[in-house]
Amino acid sequence: MTQTTDLFSVEGRVACVTGASSGLGQRAATVLAQAGAKVIGVARRADALERWCSDTQGDCAAVSGDVADRDGLDDLVAQISAPFGAPDIVIHAAGLNTRQPADDVTAEGWDATVAINLTAPFFLSQKLAPAMQDKNWGRIVNFASLQSFRAFPGGIAYGATKGGVAQMTRAMAEAWSKSGITANAIAPGFFHTELTAAVFEDADRAARNAAQTCIGRNGEDTDLDGPLLFLCSDASRYVTGQIMMLDGGFTAK
Repeated sequence: MTQTTDLFSVEGRVACVTGASSGLGQRAATVLAQAGAKVIGVARRADALERWCSDTQGDCAAVSGDVADRDGLDDLVAQISAPFGAPDIVIHAAGLNTRQPADDVTAEGWDATVAINLTAPFFLSQKLAPAMQDKNWGRIVNFASLQSFRAFPGGIAYGATKGGVAQMTRAMAEAWSKSGITANAIAPGFFHTELTAAVFEDADRAARNAAQTCIGRNGEDTDLDGPLLFLCSDASRYVTGQIMMLDGGFTAK
């Protein structure tokens, strides 16, 4: 039986984190590395990735690439697996929010949002799942959103993809959990990241969002740490197909 002290351990696991150049993706990559995982950070911005890797304590590697480029996915997977071997854990934190009102949504904006937020997590997971199945152990953590369940102004493309992420998470669990792979999603509330910069630039709006939570404040990056380690470790071995709301109770009110 796993010892209680080892339940949340990710020591020695290999983790791939997309969107690791900033925001909650970078926080996830940092936390996993500090907890003893071997982490491959993936993002398009090579300079930001290299700075993250040089500043992070622990084993890490940086892979610059576009997760939405399906033609280049085999090469990207090879680069991800090169430093430490095939990942045991994959965190899909890369995301895009065009914030286009419904009447102004462009085909280009819609397609780019779907490609990064929904298509990329599935096809990257599909490529990485066989190695996890061979080990009978794997963890997939998607990033859902408040907009998986709530409609926000200017969020029709983003919300559609995040609703899709919620259902995709359940479907991943149905497909792969009998092979030892759990698939879950974290749905953050309002955290100050590049994606939410426009929200936090409006102090009144940020305050209203904080007041909407049960806790009475917006999210801080360290609020991600515990839920992430839970979902990436043996502590969550009987949890799959779930969307964990990391929103301070925003959706409870």
